[in-house]
Parts: sequence; C-alpha cells; structure tokens
Amino acid sequence: MKTTVIYSNKLQKYDFGQGHPFRSDRFNLFLRLFRKKLGNNESFALEENENLATDEELGIWHTDEYIQAMRAASAGIDLPHLSRFASGDNLNPLTGLIPPGVEEGARAAVKNSIMAIDTIAQGTSEKAVSIGGGLHHAKAGYGEGFCIYNDVAIAARYAMKQYGISRVLVLDTDAHAGNGSCAAFYADPRVLFIDLHQAGIYPGTGAADEIGEGKAKGFTINLPLVAGTGDAAYRLIFDEVIFPVAAQFQPELIIRYGGSDPHYQDSLTQLGLTLAGFKMIGEKVRQLSETVCGGKSADLICSGYNLDVLPKAWICLLAALGGAEIEFEQEYPRRESEKVEETRKLIEQVQGNLRPFWKSMR
Repeated sequence: MKTTVIYSNKLQKYDFGQGHPFRSDRFNLFLRLFRKKLGNNESFALEENENLATDEELGIWHTDEYIQAMRAASAGIDLPHLSRFASGDNLNPLTGLIPPGVEEGARAAVKNSIMAIDTIAQGTSEKAVSIGGGLHHAKAGYGEGFCIYNDVAIAARYAMKQYGISRVLVLDTDAHAGNGSCAAFYADPRVLFIDLHQAGIYPGTGAADEIGEGKAKGFTINLPLVAGTGDAAYRLIFDEVIFPVAAQFQPELIIRYGGSDPHYQDSLTQLGLTLAGFKMIGEKVRQLSETVCGGKSADLICSGYNLDVLPKAWICLLAALGGAEIEFEQEYPRRESEKVEETRKLIEQVQGNLRPFWKSMR
C-alpha cells in the first residue's frame, strides 16, 4: 500500500521573518528533493491539501481565546497583551509582532496532520506523512518554540474522537522536548508518549522522572540525551525501551514526529545523528507499526535548522518509513563517540522508573 505524503502550498505562509531560524523555504527545498528522489516511486503519492483547519478542529486542544488572538494578531490587529499568548521566539525578530499570515500557515499544517489521520483510518494508505506537522511546543492557550498550533495534540485527540481509536503511541524524535504535547497527554492513559530529546536545551522540560500523572503515570517516557548522542545509541533506545513497551501497550496507531534537528550539523542543537540514523528511525517505526498495529503510522515532519541537511534527513525518514531505498553521499561526522555508554545508563534509569507500570521493563 502507498505512503501518502500530504503537502499544502499555504505552508509558505508559515514563516517567522528575516533573521528567524524558522523560514518557509524549507518546504520548497524538501519538495524539490522529494520529486527528484521519490517522485517516480509508485509506493509514494503526493497529495496537495487546499484546506485549513477550522476553529472547531483547533479547539480539540486550543482555547477559543487563544485561537481568536492568533487569528487577529496574524491579520495585523494590535493586541495590547500579546505576551499572554506568545513567547518572543514566535514573533518576527524585526517587528516584535506575530508575522502576517503565519496563522493561516499554521492552520494548513494542522489540516495536513488531520488529513494524515483520515488517510490511515479510512484505509486509503497504511502510512501518511504530514509535511509541516510536529509543532509540539504550542500549549492550549500559549504559543512558543516556533509553534502556533499543536497539530500533534490535535491529531492524536482527533483520531480518538473521530475514529474511536483507544490507544495511540506518540513518538517524539525532535531534538527539543515536546513540552506542549507532553502537557496534552500527561494525564491521558490512552496515549503512550515517548520523547527522545537533547538534555539541557530549550524548553528545559522532559526529565527522566517526568512519567505522567494519575491513571497515566508511566505513560510518559522521557529520554533526555547528552550532546553527541548518535545512531547506535538511538538504536539501543528503540530496542530496549520503545519496542518492549509498545509491544505491551499495543497501540492502534503510531504518530511519530520530528525533522532534522538531531543531526550532528544542526545549527541549534548538538546531537549526533547521521543521515543513516534518520533512515534507521524510519525503518524502526515501520517495523514497529507492522508488528503492533497493522502498519498504521502517521509521520509529521517540520523541524531542522541546517537547510543543507534538512531535505535529505526528511527524505531519509519518509523513504525508510515507506520501505524505499535512498542513498546520499557518505557522511563523516567528527565526534569521539556516539555516547552509547551514557545512553545505557539513561536506559537503566528510565527502566527503573517504569518498572512499577510496565512488565516489559522488569
């Protein structure tokens, strides 16, 4: 069955302005390389979305006050209390305001992710990719971390509400901890939330002892990685934590998100993945989905801050997810180790935290 890749030209509006790390040229760079590398591959279908998420769809996670504030600010209406709704990193660096039109681009990203869920749940494809998705820092009433709306929280809740899915595995492989998504799922035992991220950088959340609350205690799994953590260490985490817990949880759907920022050449982070590491992540997610949920997985891809690396890493992720072979020029990262021993110690700590809740961790 094909992997459907969902894209919207309206993503060009998801741009925070000159001097900001997040610009919309990333989307054209990806599309150009996708068409070159996979455009003739019959296993992939590129679907263009011309619709935007509605207020009702955004309201699955966000407050109405926040939605209306973002709509107004993006339309150029002056909000005297803008800091109530947005952090400084969500503003245009030159104007100090919400960038014009960016809210429409954010709605397009959310709609892409909703359509990815529809595509899978309705049986059009086993796997779907939302380009522009994975905006995991936005909270219910506050935008931060280059994220206006949190399509991750919306997509997972939409899948449960619209299609009666009762167990969702959300896997965050972005280099930054997904604080907004974590807040959405922290007390929800229907969602197993696993987050691999670099320790000690923005947003400063995602400690190993943050494991959920109430009936969902043990259903949040944070893996804060030391700088330089590379391919072998990531593989170890999949084999010793993600696969065993997921096998016990038995999700009906997997939502993985995150772009190229764990790459060793990213300009905002210091992790150690190579392009081979991104292929490995895609392969692991494909294997896991085929094992536990009939191959049903949605991939949300948006992040990354080295534009030479970004389109290649995105292609590696989605090609491996869809079972396609892809090759790029060999990389030779300069690092002393992949921090495997440090990662083993982290895994032992995480397993200790999870033993009361998961037999697979005992």
